[in-house]
Amino acid sequence: WVLSKAKKEDTDDNIAKYDGRWEVEELKENTVPGDKGLVLKSAAKHHAISAMLTKAFIFDKKPLIVQYEVNFQGGIDCGGAYIKLLSSTDDLNLEFFFDKTPYTIMFGPDKCGEDYKLHFIIRHRNPKTGEYDEKHAKRPDVDLKKFYLDKKTHLYTLVLKPDDTFEMLIDQSVISKGSLLEDMVPPVNPPKEIDDPADKKPDDWDERQKIPDPNAVKPDDWDEDEPSKIEDLDAVKPEGWLDHEPQYVPDPSAKKPKDWDEEMDGEWEAPQVPNPKCATAPGCGLWVRPMKNNPKYKGKWKAPMIPNPNYQGIWSPRKIPNPDYFEDPHPFEMMTPISAIGLELWSMTSDIYFDNFIICSEKEVADRWAADGWGLKKLVASANEKTDEDFDLKKPDISMPATEGGVKQGREELEDDEIDLEEEKENEDIGEDGKMKRRELEETERQFIEDTNKMGREAPPSEDESKYGEDDDEENEVAGGSQEEGDESNKSGSED
Repeated sequence: WVLSKAKKEDTDDNIAKYDGRWEVEELKENTVPGDKGLVLKSAAKHHAISAMLTKAFIFDKKPLIVQYEVNFQGGIDCGGAYIKLLSSTDDLNLEFFFDKTPYTIMFGPDKCGEDYKLHFIIRHRNPKTGEYDEKHAKRPDVDLKKFYLDKKTHLYTLVLKPDDTFEMLIDQSVISKGSLLEDMVPPVNPPKEIDDPADKKPDDWDERQKIPDPNAVKPDDWDEDEPSKIEDLDAVKPEGWLDHEPQYVPDPSAKKPKDWDEEMDGEWEAPQVPNPKCATAPGCGLWVRPMKNNPKYKGKWKAPMIPNPNYQGIWSPRKIPNPDYFEDPHPFEMMTPISAIGLELWSMTSDIYFDNFIICSEKEVADRWAADGWGLKKLVASANEKTDEDFDLKKPDISMPATEGGVKQGREELEDDEIDLEEEKENEDIGEDGKMKRRELEETERQFIEDTNKMGREAPPSEDESKYGEDDDEENEVAGGSQEEGDESNKSGSED
């Protein structure tokens, strides 16, 4: 990973630098022992860090799978956690990566206020002008709020296929899918025809669907002077009404403040309070008859509406051929190759955790990668949640995360489909609480493996299958690289 030395353009000098700090560290909660991620550490600062792919990804006959993990450990107020797949250019220099560095795809979560987004943006090249325009996928019709606020690690996946279709997944569930040709805003391909900018609506064009009946006449008995409300002459003052009692009286318990100066503050008066005599009476003060609807009221007379015989419809300008029209039937194949991955972010919240970036061409590879990384985090988090619920009354110390050895032991027991009673007896010194916690962990992992098998994946993969990062035929690219040497306060990198 390479820290950027660039400055944002058109920005005040005090915030133009990409001086946000990065660290490589473990999760704050639900920690998997030995597992670390890349963490954005500074609030209200610009951050930029990037890494070259092991080889460029070329958009031809194979899908693009992009996947990584995010955990908003401190929640998120306003900020992003999206990635940019940087375009292959001759002048690409990661030390000067900034907001205007050309990218091919931008993907990932973003939030500000109550606006929760999952970006998928492509930069599409206009074949006529050579200029690039951003095309945004339509917003998912899903409530994304929980993924930003639950402080859990979530898995974000983008699948982009050579047939120009795409899918966006969170935690391996599809939340949005569509087509580059039909579901991008603005559209990849412009319309064949456009409104003629020189066409003007005629002055006598009649767009009124209905008009007042010109032959209608106001009836002779129509009285426009009758009011809408009149006194109810049948109303009778309720018995016990206190005509001479005011609704409010001075508070008898109030006392003039000692520091009251009548010359400066005027004559002191006690504050008004509801008259206690009115509380048990139907009312106090002057009684007046209530108002009621006037049965003779008709209001101002208007002629009834009739269909307009001269209605011409809603005017619109005539269409002309679009001089900027082009057709890109396969935008996937026209996308600029990518050679690096970058995080160029601003956030008002710190401690945003990133981990397990992968770029490949086979969904099965990404799924196995997820099972070995995000799946284990999910397992530990689920086990800790169950422990919290089960031991809430006893309040034991469960602050320590599940150990790597414990998870490994649970996996071996599940594969053998038996429980090693002798080993459990040897570990009686951990106490009943500890044993119960371990059983919860084992049961959760059992369920996780069953769910994995239902999706058509084997767990764990065979030795040959596990070499998915080494086979040239699969054309997988994983963002990585050694940590840049420099100031210890600006560490960057990935343990994975």
